[in-house]
Amino acid sequence: MNLDNLAKIDLNLLAILQILLEEESVTRAAHRLHLSQSALSKSLNRLRDTLGDPLFLRTAHGLKPTAHALQLKAQLPTILQGLYHLCLPPSFIPENSHRQFSFAMLESAYETLLPHYIGPILSQAPKLNLGIYDWNEKSLLDLQQGQIDFGITARELHPTADVRLNNLPEGIAHQRLFTDNQVCLIRENHPMLASINAGHWDVDAYLNMSHVQVRCEGNDWWLLDYQLAESGLHRHICATLPDFYGAASVCAHSDLIFTLPSSFVSHAQKLYGLVELPLPIDFSSLVYVLLWHERNNDEPGHKWVRDTICQSVAKEMG
Repeated sequence: MNLDNLAKIDLNLLAILQILLEEESVTRAAHRLHLSQSALSKSLNRLRDTLGDPLFLRTAHGLKPTAHALQLKAQLPTILQGLYHLCLPPSFIPENSHRQFSFAMLESAYETLLPHYIGPILSQAPKLNLGIYDWNEKSLLDLQQGQIDFGITARELHPTADVRLNNLPEGIAHQRLFTDNQVCLIRENHPMLASINAGHWDVDAYLNMSHVQVRCEGNDWWLLDYQLAESGLHRHICATLPDFYGAASVCAHSDLIFTLPSSFVSHAQKLYGLVELPLPIDFSSLVYVLLWHERNNDEPGHKWVRDTICQSVAKEMG
């Protein structure tokens, strides 16, 4: 396509050509277009120069289109309809939309958040197609590059965390969904339970245990480990897994302790006999957030999905 040549064409002439093809009369076409016959004749001459064809022949019965004009007559309605829709302001009608939206979600958010908003979205927009992928170390870049539409993940509120909320890449907007805290899980009948129930649960007891960890955005350590390291302390991490359910399974079948967001505890306990313990360390909260690129701030479809997610989660989680 030669855009330089296209830029020289007055697209208004195409609408005039369509009316002339329908009326086959300068008089009737001028009346429909609210133009004088002289002005319409000038436009017709410009059309002839632009398209390199006479387009119409004068007869006793009005204008008769040339062969080239008849070819254009078959194509023009589709072209003009496309131009009309192209010039309309953006809109989104949920019940009629066949749009596709893609999400990258932290695994713990599947059980915690997905059930709250998937129903409201699909009940109002049943023809949408939703693609949901795992959140990983490339997801923020995918958001920036437009490979995915939304991200749902957890960010730290501690001011020095690498994955803190105020350390998002350029162009990434966010909305808080809910705030969570870290807790611990151990299996039922764990040999430490008697001592813990007797009140012997502190930082030393926690650090003397062996740990199972979930990898965070490709990292084996997360903020808790760096915070401990600043005090010369560290956890003995025996197993690092890519997902929360896997870590919960390891916890249930070993003496390892699992530190995780409190919102995921009930889901793990539905599958395994696990006991919840408080994290015996003063540690900052984390916040689950909805992420998107600023280019979509005012795009109606994106805005509708964002609003539906935020309203649905707020209704269920407070």
